[in-house]
Amino acid sequence: MMKDLSNRAVETKSHVKAILGPTNTGKTHLAVERMLGHASGMIGLPLRLLAREIYDKIVARQGVSHVALITGEEKIIPKNARYYVCTVESMPIEKTVEFLAIDEIQLAADFDRGHVFTDRLLRARGRQETMLLGSETIRPLIRRLIPDVEFITRPRFSELIYVEPKKLSRLPRRSALITFSTNNVYAYAEMLRRAKGGVAVVMGALSPRTRNAQVELYQNGDVDHVVATDAIGMGLNMDIDHVSFASTAKFDGRQMRELNPAELSQIAGRAGRYMNNGTFGCLTEGADYQTGLDPEMVFAVENHQFAPLTVLQWRNTFVDFSRTSAVIRSLSHAPERSGLTRTMEKLDMDTFRKLSDDPRVRPLIGGTAAVKMLWEVCQIPDFRQVSDDEHAKLCSSIYRQISADHGVIKEDWFAQMIKPLSRTEGNIDTLSARIAHIRTLTYISNRSGWCENQKYWQSQTRDVEDRLSDALHERLTKRFVSRRTSVL
Repeated sequence: MMKDLSNRAVETKSHVKAILGPTNTGKTHLAVERMLGHASGMIGLPLRLLAREIYDKIVARQGVSHVALITGEEKIIPKNARYYVCTVESMPIEKTVEFLAIDEIQLAADFDRGHVFTDRLLRARGRQETMLLGSETIRPLIRRLIPDVEFITRPRFSELIYVEPKKLSRLPRRSALITFSTNNVYAYAEMLRRAKGGVAVVMGALSPRTRNAQVELYQNGDVDHVVATDAIGMGLNMDIDHVSFASTAKFDGRQMRELNPAELSQIAGRAGRYMNNGTFGCLTEGADYQTGLDPEMVFAVENHQFAPLTVLQWRNTFVDFSRTSAVIRSLSHAPERSGLTRTMEKLDMDTFRKLSDDPRVRPLIGGTAAVKMLWEVCQIPDFRQVSDDEHAKLCSSIYRQISADHGVIKEDWFAQMIKPLSRTEGNIDTLSARIAHIRTLTYISNRSGWCENQKYWQSQTRDVEDRLSDALHERLTKRFVSRRTSVL
């Protein structure tokens, strides 16, 4: 019985709408307006950064006491919260709300996070109204998986037009240059600084606070160019006229591969906001281009015509916590429906296997609650990216502490971990590494019941992350903005 449940869409009286269309169609704005028309609501967003932006907008209209923000690293939950703004992973879907929306639902096909989006697609519902927002590519699968869904197609407000490849020195004002590795971001930022006087940097590895400060640098006109990774493609609202690709190949965690037309369009679509038309193209130097994009790709992007998705990532959410072997067996179930595929094994599962066999951990795993707690600890995100073994060591240390007699993480462990991270001197790479480490501790401090003075450690980790973020913004600005040229 258990294994069938999370394959099926839940049966509810909720009116389910799929609002589909390309970027710059106002889908997210529509969902927020609909949510505020209900007595209560919840919206799941793909990025912590975007969640914060929407939270701030709703607070400005509804007041701070009615709006909650829930992400892995930040929880603001007022007693009388009516509206919940969350990252998709952090949505408390057991909470009953009148309206529920999920943004960028096509991410259900993503290898890394797709299974979470698929679970929300099948099981997260508002009592009266549910909205799934995303790309047309997911239409056939939504139709197959959810009976009685209503489709609404939204056209793009402005046109997206391909232009011939340009040299770096010829990039127009209000341009974004896209590349896919940190090293390339810094290299192109340096070249643009020399050619144009200054540049902002936007990538997923930056903390939201640093990213916001860099976006602000661009938005208020201090610089006219931004160098970014594909992080820019996920709902960051910036006034960009032209998007130029330094490369159209990325490493997706397994291999180097070319972007498909839908992925390229998601990024190119950041050009042209609201009624202003946007352009996209390539760089002629430094990358693989002398000729630009092939005509099929250009046609697909300009006309928003992409091959439909054929399969969504899925993982069983009905897990048997009676023993560690039962957890592994539950998560090995394959879906019994076409259109879904069992997701590849993730780091949380790999860590769970390691710790289940660890002689220091095994004696502590007695009973369902202990098994469930181990699984929760193994789901700590690996922001640090040092190595899988280092991550397992960290999880092991935390589990052993919260399973011991006093049942919480020791105060001096937290203090020791934070101390070396609170220094703000060092170069860009050093500060970025410290931010990744402190984000892991911020996540841990936000887990209820894991540490004694939870509010204190939350404010400590938040304070350190803010100070490091400000220092990183200052270093990036110093390195990539030539004040003299900008003034001229």
